[in-house]
Amino acid sequence: MFEEEEKSHLQQLPQTRYKLAEWKTAKVQLNYHIQIERMYYSVPYDYVREQVDVRLTTDLIEVYFKEARIASHKRLMGEVGQFSTNRDHMPDNHRLYLEHNPENNRKWAETIGPSMVRFVSYILETNAEKKALNILSALRNLSAKHTRDELETATHKLLEISTNPTIPVLKGILDRRKKREQKSNVDNHRINNNNHGFTRGAKYFGEDKK
Repeated sequence: MFEEEEKSHLQQLPQTRYKLAEWKTAKVQLNYHIQIERMYYSVPYDYVREQVDVRLTTDLIEVYFKEARIASHKRLMGEVGQFSTNRDHMPDNHRLYLEHNPENNRKWAETIGPSMVRFVSYILETNAEKKALNILSALRNLSAKHTRDELETATHKLLEISTNPTIPVLKGILDRRKKREQKSNVDNHRINNNNHGFTRGAKYFGEDKK
């Protein structure tokens, strides 16, 4: 009976074994992670404070919000308190902080010029890493107000005049240069206005009468 009628209807076994799943609910914490069995998994920052559904298998964690999957992680094993964090889930300010390390600061300096590379290296070599990164954060904030050429020129000047270069001295150099440029622009404006002024002829003053 099996050989004659049933065998031809059998289907091939699936390539992967069926995985038993367990479902839990969790609340997204302010640090955009959920806690599952004393392990922490990130979800997109937009879901902070939301209640989510979590599907657990032996090797995977999947997070759902209103039936849509918003995150998945390899399931953490071993010592409790571990974190699995996807950088794409972070708010922008957290991602920038994560990328704020010595290597990335050196790469940033290379985009400015050789003097900036020397200055950044000096900061990293003469300070503890945490303090150096705080100093470099202030340095990089200057790039929002000044061009690369301005920063490189000012840093070159800083290294020429100081054996202990600092951010306040660099700011002073940049500010003085900016003031000189503004004064020069004002002077040029006055000169141009004088050159194009209206000149009254002799007739205006009555000296051309006959």
